Amino acid sequence: MSKPLADDRLIVALDVPNALEGLKLAEQLGDAVSFYKIGLGMLTGGGLALANELKGEHGKKIFLDMKLFDIGATVEAAVRGLAQFDLDFLTVHGDPHVVRAAKAGAGGKDLRILAVTILTSLDRADLDASLIKEGALADLVVERAGRAFEAGADGVIASPQEAALIRALPEAKGKLIVTPGVRPAGAALGDQKRVMTPAEAIAAGADHVVVGRPIWTARDPRAAAEAVVAEINSPQAKRPNH
Repeated sequence: MSKPLADDRLIVALDVPNALEGLKLAEQLGDAVSFYKIGLGMLTGGGLALANELKGEHGKKIFLDMKLFDIGATVEAAVRGLAQFDLDFLTVHGDPHVVRAAKAGAGGKDLRILAVTILTSLDRADLDASLIKEGALADLVVERAGRAFEAGADGVIASPQEAALIRALPEAKGKLIVTPGVRPAGAALGDQKRVMTPAEAIAAGADHVVVGRPIWTARDPRAAAEAVVAEINSPQAKRPNH
């Protein structure tokens, strides 16, 4: 039986210490993976250089997960600088002033601005500690998503548990939902608190799922990635009425 081809609905998080280890992992995964996320943790370890190499020399799509947050002028300047690298996705915090500034900085380039709603490692107790207003976490995520869309975001980052609620928003039409907090069945949760399997996340309305540890800590990372691709193409991943 032939193995599943790369599916860009799977984004592999290269949450490894430096660019050399990231490139080594990408070489192990080969053509099983077409889309990579490079986050803040690797920024000082050659993350931008790795992004450029994977994009320019290996033809991969790149999601730069910087979660930018600052005054509008600073965000706009930062995004204008990043937009020159021909990357695909960039995250900013979902506050409307940040999203508007990021879109201005992108300047019509193909770089898609994704707004972070509420981090998937947080729960209501964490929000209370941060003085975030009262209310069910899911309701706050959906409200932040709607405001980010209105501010011009091309998509949002949200846990798979909120994907269906966001997908139902009128403002979500034509927008992307990217879900971290995805763990294949049987995988350890790590620092994630609001999780689903890849098939459940796609069925709930996610366009892309981000998977890191369960792939790069596996004995055979390529086989682990292929298993996720198989799962997101399984009947269990079909959305209702699709």
